[in-house]
Amino acid sequence: MIFRHLGWRRGGAQAAVQITEGVIWKQLLYYFFPILFGTFFQQLYNTADAMIVGQFVGTQALAAVGGATGSLASFCVNLFVGLSTGTTIILAQAYGARRMDDVSATVHTSAGLVLAAGLVLTLGGIAAAPWALRAMGTPEDVLQPAILYLRIYLAGTIPAFFYNMGSGILRAVGDTRRPLYFLVIACLTNIVLDILLVAALGLGVAGAALATVLSQLVSAALVFLCLTRTGAAYRLEVRRIRFHARLLGDILRVGVPAGLQSNMYAISNILIQSAINGFGTATVAAWTAFGKIDGFYWMILGAFGMSITTFAGQNFGAQKYARIRESVRVCLALGFGSAALMSVLYGIFGAPLLGLFTRDAAVLEVGMDIVRQMAPWYCAFVCIEIFAGVTRGCGCSLAPMLITCGGVCVLRVAWVLFLLPMRPQLSTVLVSYPVSWIFTSALFLIYYLQGGWLRARIRKMGYEPEPPRNRRFKAGAK
Repeated sequence: MIFRHLGWRRGGAQAAVQITEGVIWKQLLYYFFPILFGTFFQQLYNTADAMIVGQFVGTQALAAVGGATGSLASFCVNLFVGLSTGTTIILAQAYGARRMDDVSATVHTSAGLVLAAGLVLTLGGIAAAPWALRAMGTPEDVLQPAILYLRIYLAGTIPAFFYNMGSGILRAVGDTRRPLYFLVIACLTNIVLDILLVAALGLGVAGAALATVLSQLVSAALVFLCLTRTGAAYRLEVRRIRFHARLLGDILRVGVPAGLQSNMYAISNILIQSAINGFGTATVAAWTAFGKIDGFYWMILGAFGMSITTFAGQNFGAQKYARIRESVRVCLALGFGSAALMSVLYGIFGAPLLGLFTRDAAVLEVGMDIVRQMAPWYCAFVCIEIFAGVTRGCGCSLAPMLITCGGVCVLRVAWVLFLLPMRPQLSTVLVSYPVSWIFTSALFLIYYLQGGWLRARIRKMGYEPEPPRNRRFKAGAK
């Protein structure tokens, strides 16, 4: 029965939604809520370990499963997602062109990449875990449990990688439902196992890591069943797993830059985490707890960014440029409204939210200081997400990447390297976030309003030129 509901039968691709006509705000929200639902479970998946460990084990354990281990785990996940993006794009192109031999070859090449790269990352990561955590200045009372957690977590690299790659294959052929279902099942499995292994059996950080690995195995197994039971061209047959040199090169050409771009954030966060580690265990635990509740804001804003990327892409293809500009105005309003609401909610409920992770008074005090310094500035990031999303949707990806990496990541790293030694306080680290957001938002605003990026894309695609912009859309883009 469950197999039928999960759609093991042939097909499963969803029909494309036409968003070149109709009410803009309704269509943006039509995309926004499914994306938000999926990212909510992803965030809940990542939060469960920290919440249960913080409540049932203690402050040191909370710092061990977050902090430096969280930053290093994010670095690995970004590589998986980047390489999976390469698979999705190459497979989608072949599927759209009805080159079914290439579809099959891409699936089996991707499976081979999962096994080879996953094995290298597993063995290399387990061996390098103590060095990496020490290099980041992990406090001594946290170091050993952090090493244990990270090593067990890295043992699940191949199933985690396989889930991301398999989900990319399904999305490439139009099936967005089953990857979401599998993520929900894995999330619920992780929570149940966290309660069983950590709270009931008292296995501490090892139990939390083991719960994560087992839930990743569940999601990987569901994707595996889905790919091996289909009768379509993207069917996976274990005996046919091998590298096809041309397709492997195409996947790496697209996927490696995508992974590196995502890891620009991870690298800057690793450096900032190293600075946070220098303020002691209580601060590391507070930063970990704040990061978990803070993630729900980024989840919302990221969903808006993905929504406008899809919206802009379809309308650019339909050459409806005024509709694209109007969607920016609408999405900015929705984004600013959501950011203001989250700032107010965190200001009011920050203490009880942090209390979900720890009862340590010192940790709660530092955590509330972080909330008061960070949450009021959420609006400063809205322009970055929306303008980057709309320009990528129109096919312009290089400039947003350079602006984001330079304005957010490089500026933040320089701030920590040069200004933190002059004033070695937590507030110095925290202020680097709103400063980098404001600076990068200004760059994006200038880039978007001057309009050359859109004219260049129109010329490159051979489309009809954009008509003169009327005052309504010019004013609406501010």
